[in-house]
Amino acid sequence: MAASTAARTRRDPPSGDAGEGDTGEPAPQEQDRDEAVKAAWHALIAAKVASWNALERELGESHGLGVSDFEVLDHLASRPDGCRSQSLADAVHLSQSALSRLADRLERHGLVQRSNCTDDRRGINLVLTAAGQDRHAQALKTYCAVLARTLPPALVARFE
Repeated sequence: MAASTAARTRRDPPSGDAGEGDTGEPAPQEQDRDEAVKAAWHALIAAKVASWNALERELGESHGLGVSDFEVLDHLASRPDGCRSQSLADAVHLSQSALSRLADRLERHGLVQRSNCTDDRRGINLVLTAAGQDRHAQALKTYCAVLARTLPPALVARFE
């Protein structure tokens, strides 16, 4: 099976284009492209780590929130009727158990409220409280300022 997958995904050069020199090395264009792709990946990861670390520090110091806390509040802020916990976990890239622990903490601080899902009794709905809305509004300014400062300007410009 692995051999058939490899055969399907291997990209053979078009006829007439050797793709490899006599030495078995990739053609210079492929090496340049590979190096560009690797450099882009490293730049993306470096920007993500720098942004994440700055967000953790500044959201924590100014608002008592971690990045995942803010991401949950931000997702719920655009949903006045709340959101099913499984959908929320998927949206903020957390496991169901990690979201459950985070929701416990946010609920203890009065920022979210849990309720049974009206569509499915097995489901849990999370809703932002008034205190959660206030905390989100305050933290949103910090969040955007940090990202504006730490993300590559060309990346931000693509979404303007």
